[in-house]
Amino acid sequence: MKVVVVGCTHAGTAAVVNIKALYKDCDVTVYERNNNISFLSCGIALNVGGVVEDSQKLFYNSPEGLVKLGVKTRMEHDVLDIDFKSRTLKVKNLTNGEVFEDHYDKLILTLGSWPVIPPIEGIDQENIVLCKNYNHAQTIIQKTEEVQNVVVIGAGYIGVELAEAFEVKGKQVTLIDAEERIMSKYLDDEFTDLAENAFINHGIKLALKESVVKFEGEQGKVTKVITDRASYDADLVVMCIGFAPNSALVKGKIDTLPNGAILIDDYMRTSEKDVFAAGDCCVVRFNPAGDYRYIPLATNAVRMGTLVAKNLMEPKLKYMGTQATSGIKIYEYCIASTGMTEEVARATTDREIDAVVLTDNYRPEFMPTFEMATVKLVYDKSTRRILGGQIISKQDLTQFMNTLSVVVQNNMTIEELAMTDFFFQPHFNKPWSLLNAAALKAL
Repeated sequence: MKVVVVGCTHAGTAAVVNIKALYKDCDVTVYERNNNISFLSCGIALNVGGVVEDSQKLFYNSPEGLVKLGVKTRMEHDVLDIDFKSRTLKVKNLTNGEVFEDHYDKLILTLGSWPVIPPIEGIDQENIVLCKNYNHAQTIIQKTEEVQNVVVIGAGYIGVELAEAFEVKGKQVTLIDAEERIMSKYLDDEFTDLAENAFINHGIKLALKESVVKFEGEQGKVTKVITDRASYDADLVVMCIGFAPNSALVKGKIDTLPNGAILIDDYMRTSEKDVFAAGDCCVVRFNPAGDYRYIPLATNAVRMGTLVAKNLMEPKLKYMGTQATSGIKIYEYCIASTGMTEEVARATTDREIDAVVLTDNYRPEFMPTFEMATVKLVYDKSTRRILGGQIISKQDLTQFMNTLSVVVQNNMTIEELAMTDFFFQPHFNKPWSLLNAAALKAL
C-alpha cells in the first residue's frame, strides 16, 4: 500500500512516524515545500530573546530521521494538483523545476496554515516580515541585531511573546492590535489587564483599538507604520495578525468551511474516500461550544496526525475534540486558559453564561513563601456545565488548566468540580484546591 503525505510539520510528522511504527512495510512518501520538517514555531520568540540560543534545538525531527524510518522524504517539492478520481498528484521539484506525477492508495493532507497578509499599502517593503517557519525565524533574528524600533502587528500569543523578546533585547517596541485588549481570544480582561500593565512597565508601547492603514518607507525600506489613529517609527515590522488554512490546493475539490478549513469526521477522514487530513488545515470539534471551529494549535495537530495513523486502515480511535487549552509566560506572569472565555461564550453561543473569579494565595500563609493566584471559571448558568477557565500567577500554576480541560471535556458541572477530590500538602496547595475553591464560590 502506498501512502502519500502532503506537508510535514507537526501533523504530518506525527502521522508518518506513527504509520511506520504500526505498518513497517508501508510505502510512505512525503512531499514538503521547505527543506526542513517539525519546526516548533512557538519557540521563535524564545530564540529571538536569547532564551533558546540555537534555532536547531527547535526541531524535534528531521528529513534524515524520516529516511531512517524508511520514508521517501521529498523536501523542496511542491504538490501542484491532486486528482482524487484517478488518485494522482502533480508534483514540482523546486530545486530543478522538474514536474512529474505520483499516485497514492491513501492520501494524507497536512497542509498547515499560513500567516494572514492583509492588502495594506506599502506592505511589500523591506523589513516587513512574517513569523511562521524556520526561515522566518532566521530573518527575524538577523534583522533584530540591525534595528532599534520594532513594531509588532497582532497581539495574540505570538505577537505578545515577540514584543517581550524584542524588549529584552533592548529594542523600542510598539505592539499594535485592532482589538481593545491583547490576547482577547484567550483571556478575559481580569487577566489581560495584568499582562498589559507588565508590558507598559517594561516600556512597551501598546497601540490598541488601532488598525494599520499604511506603511511608509524610504528607498524601499519601511520607516513608519501608519494606523487610523497615529504614526509609529519602524525599522522592523513583524506581522502576527493570525493564520488561515493553507488549503488552496484542494479548494472546490473537497468539503471545507468558507475559510478553507477542511472538514473531517471523528476518524480524520475527509469527504473523499481514502483521503485524510489533520492539523492547521482542518476544522476541530470545539467541545465547550459543541461546534466545529478553526483553531490552529500544535497540540491539535500532533494528536490529529497520530489519529490518522491509528485509523489509516479502519476506524479504530475516535477524535475527542479540543478545549483549545494553551499557556503563555509574560515577564513574571504564568498564564493559561482552556475552553471559552466569558466574552467569547457570550458572543458566540446562545447560552445563559455566568462566571466566577477567585483570588487567593496558592498555598498556606504559614509557609515561608506563598504567591497570589487568580482563577476564573466560565459556566452555563442553566445546565451548570463548566465551559472554560483561566489562571494567572507569578507561581507556575498553569497545570490547573490542563486539569480543567479534562473537566470541560467530560461535561462536569460547577457542583461536581466543587467536590472533586484533589490532594492537599502545604508545600503545594491549600486544603481546598484553587479549582475547588472557585467552584465553591460560584455556589
